[in-house]
Amino acid sequence: MATYVILYTFTPEGAKNIRESIKTSGRVRQQNARIGFTIKDVYWLQGSYDMMAVVDAPSEEAMMGAMMNVVSAGNVTSVTMRAFDAVEMSRVLAKTMPLPDDDAPAKGAKKAVKTPGKKK
Repeated sequence: MATYVILYTFTPEGAKNIRESIKTSGRVRQQNARIGFTIKDVYWLQGSYDMMAVVDAPSEEAMMGAMMNVVSAGNVTSVTMRAFDAVEMSRVLAKTMPLPDDDAPAKGAKKAVKTPGKKK
């Protein structure tokens, strides 16, 4: 399963119902569990965002559909980010191209020839 971090901001409508947000979060957690999601944690925040959730989704398509359902309810706007744990990130890094060695000359570049006795 892929892990996502979702940052939520209450809309004016959602702010009116903020006292119900704990109950709503619990209800959403149960509904999502029935369709294969695991909501690991939900936090209420101070600052630029009002809530944050860490979610494991069965697929990208399922996650997209779930977010469309949440946002279409009109209580929040959201920012969704794919999150990678250390094992997943190791697999990602194993697939990246190696960075060129800064000390190695680029392919096709000529090496500087030092002439004895001459100073720059």
